[in-house]
Amino acid sequence: MSSPEKTILFNSSTDPNKILPIKYHWARTHYKSGVANNWTPDEVNMQRDIEQWKAPNTLTEDERRVILWNMGFFSTAESLTANNIVLTVYKHITNPECRQYLLRQAYEEAIHTDTFIYCCDSLGLDPEEVYSMYNTIPSIHEKDDFVVSLTKSLMDPDFAVTDTASAQKLIHDLVGYYVIMEGIFFYAGFVMMLSFLRRNTMVGVGEQFQYILRDESVHLAFGADLINAIVQENPGVWTPEFKQELVDLIKQAVVLEEKYAEDALPKGILGLNADAVKQYVRYVADRRLERIGLDIQYKDENPFPWMSEIIDLKKEKNFFETRVTEYQSSGSLNWD
Repeated sequence: MSSPEKTILFNSSTDPNKILPIKYHWARTHYKSGVANNWTPDEVNMQRDIEQWKAPNTLTEDERRVILWNMGFFSTAESLTANNIVLTVYKHITNPECRQYLLRQAYEEAIHTDTFIYCCDSLGLDPEEVYSMYNTIPSIHEKDDFVVSLTKSLMDPDFAVTDTASAQKLIHDLVGYYVIMEGIFFYAGFVMMLSFLRRNTMVGVGEQFQYILRDESVHLAFGADLINAIVQENPGVWTPEFKQELVDLIKQAVVLEEKYAEDALPKGILGLNADAVKQYVRYVADRRLERIGLDIQYKDENPFPWMSEIIDLKKEKNFFETRVTEYQSSGSLNWD
């Protein structure tokens, strides 16, 4: 007797422990990309960053604000994303090759969490201040609250995907997690932090954000492929009303991220201001909409073309060639 046909959803007749034969080769490809890009934060030398952070006149107060705020946002956001994978997404996505990638992604989220521990310890930051910013900084709190509200269905212990309506709830939450949190909310922070790397300032911190960005590029590609596969196998979910609901959520996320950019960059810093970051957020949002088959909304140009160079997974050295790093996987991802 032949094995039941694999599907992403409604596959209770298939064995989640039987990964072969693989049907969703994109999931396997993303897993291999993650393995090839393996790194740990303690590989990065932070001595120069420590000296620059402690020197009285190396960084302006506005620059220190940008660094601290992004440390605060990412330190808790990475934990939130890890919890989503382990406690919810893995439960409902029972396809074995997708689960293999989810386990890889969960490991990478742990590495990212470790990165902020390493940065806080190296720079002597007050962990209470950094890890409380999701409560003390309103624009960070609003972003986190928004994502939590978008993933309520997955966090419900009684939630199960049994019909079209529940499949739409799952897609809704996956969009909230992959497209909005990882695909939009992370990217203003990436461009802010990587602007320091371009200036050869706080290079150790910047290099770690560069590696996180490369991981996130794969996370985004997997999330989009997962959403698109669910829609392809369940076309009844993709109604005009549901698509408009997702577009509206992404537009709300853009408003929140623009507010964060204004708060984090009230006066701007060298080479960076809030208006340019807001334009980049709108540009990024259009790319996310396109990737899951929705109409673009903003039509802004990319004000930071150098971000594409940083994302390029084929690069064998970091942006300023501070140390050689091997990257084995394809540079085909183009998420910004």
